[in-house]
Amino acid sequence: MSQPPDPFEFLKGLWGPMGLPPAGMMVPTLIPDEVERRIAELKSVENWLNMNLNVLRMTIQALEMQRAGLAAMQNAVGGAKKTDDPARPVGEPSAATTAEARSKQQQAGREDLPKK
Repeated sequence: MSQPPDPFEFLKGLWGPMGLPPAGMMVPTLIPDEVERRIAELKSVENWLNMNLNVLRMTIQALEMQRAGLAAMQNAVGGAKKTDDPARPVGEPSAATTAEARSKQQQAGREDLPKK
């Protein structure tokens, strides 16, 4: 499989060695076709940068939503811990939950017995 084109290759081509723009970039040209070509190149760079900016904004928004969701879940768990017995380890059922389950089992056991 061939490698996808490097998005920075175009930008590297605009800038010469050692990060300096080519000499022709600083000197205005009088050739209309050259001006049009430069405008088109710079517009494509602008579009590429805008696209990356939009992706960056969407990523930030997604992370902010994830942070808000995690905070809501932590608040919900924190509220649940406060209402239960503080001495009970997390993950073990409370006494009320255990008694309710036992009652349901007993009722189910009575229903299974044959009636006389």
